[in-house]
Amino acid sequence: MKHLHKSGEEKPAASSPVRQRLIIASNNQGKIREFRKLLEPFGFDVVSMREAGFTEEIVEDGETFEENAHIKARAVFEATGLPTIADDSGLEIDFLNGAPGIYSARYAGEGASDKELCEKVLEEMHGVSRPLREARFVCSIYFIYAEDDEYSVNGTIEGYIGDEMTGDRGFGYDPIFMVDEDTSMAELDEEEKNRISHRARAFEQLARILKEKFG
Repeated sequence: MKHLHKSGEEKPAASSPVRQRLIIASNNQGKIREFRKLLEPFGFDVVSMREAGFTEEIVEDGETFEENAHIKARAVFEATGLPTIADDSGLEIDFLNGAPGIYSARYAGEGASDKELCEKVLEEMHGVSRPLREARFVCSIYFIYAEDDEYSVNGTIEGYIGDEMTGDRGFGYDPIFMVDEDTSMAELDEEEKNRISHRARAFEQLARILKEKFG
């Protein structure tokens, strides 16, 4: 639209701010929306791998959530040359030497349901006393803005594995992850969960980096 001075002369329309494309190393639309909400205010046009034309399969063979996030971010960045963010998250259980670990979503086998994942953990921890049931959710985010300009953040929430599944608001291992003596992650409403979760804590750290870097 053209804008006019009071004199009637045409005034050039203000140019739109230049937006920089940034790829989320995922095609999960829920995750894309979550990152987009954080990143767009800093001038990024956030797209999925598919939208960026990246269709290669990424082999996530790291030994930690942070390593897998790095592997995904690096693969997409090297293929596209565009700023890339990747994340990896899941459950760690002390009694099981960290398992489910980086295989959180596949711990009961490919295609296992959330109920099957929880049942497998409960079966393996049957009879284990409370002091040995310590666990934590971990979220690792890796951000590659440019070559030699990389950032890694980790968010955690400490808890323990309950004796049974409780609550129906969560997914994955939420029904067996107790955030206190009376409440599982799956019993929290969305606002409560977003306030204390491992993802929320990782996003807080990433937001601080973005503010320092981009203002």
